[in-house]
Amino acid sequence: MELSIAQPDDWHLHLRDGELLEAVVSHSAKQFGRAIIMPNLRPPVTTTAAAVAYRDSILKSLQGNTDFTPLMTLYLTDKTSPDEIKLARESGVVYGVKLYPAGATTNSQDGVTDLFGKCLPVLEEMVNQEMPLLVHGEVTDPEIDIFDRERVFIDRILKPLIQKLPKLKVVMEHVTTMDAVKFVESCEEGCVAATVTPQHLLLNRNSLFQGGLQPHNYCLPVLKRETHRQAIVAAVTSGNKRFFLGTDSAPHDRLRKECACGCAGVYNSPVALSIYAKVFEEAGALDKLEAFTSFNGPDFYGLPRNTRKITLKKTPWKVPESYSYASGSIVPMSAGESLEWLPYLPS
Repeated sequence: MELSIAQPDDWHLHLRDGELLEAVVSHSAKQFGRAIIMPNLRPPVTTTAAAVAYRDSILKSLQGNTDFTPLMTLYLTDKTSPDEIKLARESGVVYGVKLYPAGATTNSQDGVTDLFGKCLPVLEEMVNQEMPLLVHGEVTDPEIDIFDRERVFIDRILKPLIQKLPKLKVVMEHVTTMDAVKFVESCEEGCVAATVTPQHLLLNRNSLFQGGLQPHNYCLPVLKRETHRQAIVAAVTSGNKRFFLGTDSAPHDRLRKECACGCAGVYNSPVALSIYAKVFEEAGALDKLEAFTSFNGPDFYGLPRNTRKITLKKTPWKVPESYSYASGSIVPMSAGESLEWLPYLPS
């Protein structure tokens, strides 16, 4: 059995830099036509000049062997200026601005502390420039239970933001709860959308602890209850145009995951399309897979759909236990397991 679809794009991808970048970029480039590249490096990508330089590094690491196009983003801080948003739009390489609440996830210490105060002029300029705001939707208040942080963020931040700036294009990244699904579905189509990861479609929070602590399933936002997973699956397999593919693939060296204080992030680029196909097949919705992977994202961003095709062949293949690089190794999602759908680009 084979399934041919328009080549997908990844609307939420971490490529890191240096040796990690060189180790992982080909896994995305072999399958995806474009990817929104997240800016939480050290130091973060806060200016258009830095975004252009980072893009050059990505393209250099590909050595001209692919048609993969990185779509760059800026890291929003309390000091970002409206003029920087104008420069970003004029550059032709920046396609969004990422909101990390300070302390919410990996390398978010430089994130926003005062969205409705210091950042309001920037948000207003983003409306003028039709520049999407890409949101890590969690509050960081230590008094809020980690499993409730997305729901509280919606009530405290997102709802007031949409009311204040109804024309701002917003992507709620890596949604994990029934609350997020309902919120996105309640918003005007074309203004608010959401990306969904393979891990949040396939796994629930039991997957963090089955057979012992599973550090390679640990990500932020953290995996949630089975009822939330089912709500997300129902949303994406319904054909709703507000939801589209965003892997949030986040590579870390094995030693930084398997340690006393492990990093958050699931490295799923090598298996993402296989897992999305599995989820849609189990839901009886393979006919809706192409829209989720290949149409809804570019339509929301106002970009052309890919014309190249990719084929998903139903043939068992085993996921490698790890991927080695010069300084160590990276453990992928579903390491050592057998998956049923194998994607490849026809020559």
